[in-house]
Amino acid sequence: MAKKSGRKPPLVADRRYPAQPRSSKAASAPKPKAKTAAKPARRKAAPARRSRSRGGIRGFLGAILGWFLRLVWRLTWRFSMVVALLVALGVGVIYASLPEMSALVDGRARGSVTMQDREGAVFAWRGDQFGGVVTAESVSPNLKNAILATEDRRFYSHFGISPRGIIGAIRINLREGRGPLSGHGGSTITQQTAKLLCLGVEYVASEWKSQAAYEADCRQGSLWRKGKEALYALAMELKYSKDEILTIYLNRAYMGGGAYGAEAAAQRFFGKPASAVTAAEGAMIAGLLTAPTSLAPTNNLERSQNRAAVVIGLMREQGYLTEAQAQAALDNPAELSEAAEARAGGYFADWVMSTGPEFFTRNTADDVIIRTTLDRRLQTAAEDAMRYIFEEKVKEGSKAQAAIVVMSADGAVRAMVGGRDTKVTGAFNRATQALRQTGSSFKPFVYATALETGYSPLDTVVDEPFCMTIPGSGQWCPDNYTHKHYGQITLARALRDSLNVPAIKVSEQVGRDLVRQVAEGFGIRSDLAAGPALALGVSESTLIEMTGAYAGILNGGSSVTPYGLTELKLQGDDAPLIDKVGGIGERVIRTEAAQQLIWMMEQVVSDGTGHRAALPGWQAAGKTGTTQSARDAWFIGFTSQYVAGVWMGYDDNTPLSGVTGAGLPAEIWHETMVRVHEGLTPTPLPMMEPAGAAQARDQNASSGGGLESGVERLLRGLLGGEPGTAPQPQVRR
Repeated sequence: MAKKSGRKPPLVADRRYPAQPRSSKAASAPKPKAKTAAKPARRKAAPARRSRSRGGIRGFLGAILGWFLRLVWRLTWRFSMVVALLVALGVGVIYASLPEMSALVDGRARGSVTMQDREGAVFAWRGDQFGGVVTAESVSPNLKNAILATEDRRFYSHFGISPRGIIGAIRINLREGRGPLSGHGGSTITQQTAKLLCLGVEYVASEWKSQAAYEADCRQGSLWRKGKEALYALAMELKYSKDEILTIYLNRAYMGGGAYGAEAAAQRFFGKPASAVTAAEGAMIAGLLTAPTSLAPTNNLERSQNRAAVVIGLMREQGYLTEAQAQAALDNPAELSEAAEARAGGYFADWVMSTGPEFFTRNTADDVIIRTTLDRRLQTAAEDAMRYIFEEKVKEGSKAQAAIVVMSADGAVRAMVGGRDTKVTGAFNRATQALRQTGSSFKPFVYATALETGYSPLDTVVDEPFCMTIPGSGQWCPDNYTHKHYGQITLARALRDSLNVPAIKVSEQVGRDLVRQVAEGFGIRSDLAAGPALALGVSESTLIEMTGAYAGILNGGSSVTPYGLTELKLQGDDAPLIDKVGGIGERVIRTEAAQQLIWMMEQVVSDGTGHRAALPGWQAAGKTGTTQSARDAWFIGFTSQYVAGVWMGYDDNTPLSGVTGAGLPAEIWHETMVRVHEGLTPTPLPMMEPAGAAQARDQNASSGGGLESGVERLLRGLLGGEPGTAPQPQVRR
């Protein structure tokens, strides 16, 4: 029984109940249980021995590692808490300083100048152009989607910064061999807007060396600057809605061609509001954001179209365009408006900016609208004439230059071309900036002085070898261009054939000081020569100055100040601040003298050195001019409607080869004026034929002679140019 009960220990559940009297046999039964109960206690001690056995080096290293990890964790979360608090504090400070969204849409330091032609159509922009406020809702979806696809596809889902974008940009920069922060920035639109706001630092002229220095500071790419930019972006995300941030961006971003904001870019390049741009146009504007100057379509349309094609591809990939819409946009790329194609008015607009009041043009802080005298039809005529002559009659590769000015008799400039390249902005303007010797084109002022003092066009002067002593210089013996002399001739013939000796004699007879006074009265304000060579045009002047002086002859003898501005007002105002600047001034010579001079100058075109300038059906008057060694060649003339001047030469003063004012300049003048007078009804010149002129012509005709021999007239007709000159070859160096 005892052995049996030892194999079967009592139930432990009995311990849950109070102790009860037991029999002696029962009391002896738990003894085996005590033995079995001791075994588990011994088994529990075994693991303790095993843990002690794993001590030593391994246990020590494990303990060190555990302690280090716990330390790192404690430091990390504490540091993270400090950083988070600092970030929150920084964001909070920036948040409190942010103004209302409406105060941030226009951040230009300078104002803009919008120029209108004589009909009121916009043709040019200068300064920092801002077309007006647009919003994320008002712009064309084509433009909005193009910007999102190009600049920040996750704009509406991130919190102001994009870690994924930053990591991707760093990876690309390293792969392309640049520094991690050089090149691609991974900036979101919010971060770009923060940079456009210069992180809240406003431009104050007194605190910066220049606006360029301020803008350079705003574009810094240092790690510290990036951190501040991120804080600013986070604050903006808290302050403004996504659409408000996009609105600020759409209005402040520079988009090339002087245009700030989407509205200015749409008007500048396509002549339409930002709400109406097509997919191709929106893609072109969005494509400018990466490099607005080099990608501007006014600088390189093909490059801009290629960039737009990339943007269209992104829009298709991201679902903004269907395959059909994307293909249509690629097949019909954006084209520039007519005004943009004209390169924003070129030389004429630059001249208006340089001559207008500085505080309303070059340094304006307001948005200004200027009404000008420009006639777009006449501007096109001058540009086409220039292009035609240089393509058809000038040797390929020639570096010769030319300039054209067309104006009305009151000095209102209607067209201006300052060089062979007609579609430029900010280039050297040879019509207004180049001071060149005028040559024989100055001679009309010599004869104007004579007529004003009582001479007649039919009075005579002896053309003969002539010398005079100049104090301090010795003897001076001028010669005619033909190296011939023609005896006693009329003043009319002397001007018609551009003879030098008679011009000097007349100038000395009436007094060169009086000649200088008359020339200055007509508007030639350059430093005029003091010696007798004054009559030969050795003084320098500009083309616009000379053309304005000839306009004074056409209008009856009154001075002229060439002008291009007719009205200036601030954008949004109705009343102009400035009216016409320039026009007809004081009388210089009598009307009768001016009309007789016009008759003499008409002979130059109809039967003299300027015959290549003759216009079918129109009376024209003018004068050729060629300086010493043919460094400058001129033709200036007029009809009853318009005055035009042409200069030709090299920028480095190299002599022209085989060119005189009677040659290519006269032909450029002819081509210009033929186009200018297209569709107009011919009207006669306001000229006065001197008494006895008809009788003199009849006598000359009956004698077979005339003011010029028949042989000379035939040679001049065959050879062209001034008497005795060689045929006009192509220009070459």
